[in-house]
Amino acid sequence: MAESNMTGSSARDIPTTLVAGARAIVAASDTEEKVRLAYAVARAWFKRDLSLGSPSRDGLMPERPGRPEKPQLLAPRDMPKRKMGGKSGRLALIHSLAHIELNAVDLTWDLIGRFAHVRLPRSYYDDWVRVGLEEAKHFSMLQDRLSLLDAAYGDLPAHDGLWEAAQDTGHDLAARLAIIPLVLEARGLDITPPMIEKARAIGDEETARCLDVIYRDEKNHVAFGAKWFRFLCDRQRIRPESAFHSYVRKHFRGSLKPPFNDRARSESGLTPGFYKPLAPLKG
Repeated sequence: MAESNMTGSSARDIPTTLVAGARAIVAASDTEEKVRLAYAVARAWFKRDLSLGSPSRDGLMPERPGRPEKPQLLAPRDMPKRKMGGKSGRLALIHSLAHIELNAVDLTWDLIGRFAHVRLPRSYYDDWVRVGLEEAKHFSMLQDRLSLLDAAYGDLPAHDGLWEAAQDTGHDLAARLAIIPLVLEARGLDITPPMIEKARAIGDEETARCLDVIYRDEKNHVAFGAKWFRFLCDRQRIRPESAFHSYVRKHFRGSLKPPFNDRARSESGLTPGFYKPLAPLKG
């Protein structure tokens, strides 16, 4: 992300509270504006220019994020299958990843704004504002990659499954942490290294470098999820692994599918006792 995107906003463009900023980011339908706001709000927060605010004063989070007219959103089962080989396969993969990262921007800032009524230390918001900034960076990287391939985000259809997964956990912060960083983002730790290898195998070093950055950052995102999930479980005096199993069985469709990147998951605080009992039994 160019420096101009971080500094091109005057103070009057930036909401005066973190909650109001999170709400504006999620509500923005223009992707450039969404990314601009994510950078501006994160920068103001880390400069200590913003107070936290509250949903009751600054407005409730949108039930759905703002989206551009394109891409066309399909049910996951209706999405065309993609292959990595050839330019069309690369475009489909990068477009799919860009869509995931755009959803991650909204999911992270929703995590910040929707649950601001919960009593939490400032370091919780520091962690998730950093994640929200990095997700915006990821989307911009992939958008730039599409542009260099004479394409743009919105050229291909995309699915709406990620936001649907979040809607069912809007009432419970622990459930949201269980499903978004500890199931969906942890899945990225499993599937991203093979994608990096495939990109390098077909000579697409630029895409591989983008994926390297995303993979590195994802480890921290899962670690933050594990850290704050354990924090909430400790507060309630419940066992984190058992609570995780309950939340996933209630709010996630299906089982957690191997193969798992056990090393990266464990380095991020997500030990096998969390996810292995939720994997399908071997026949």
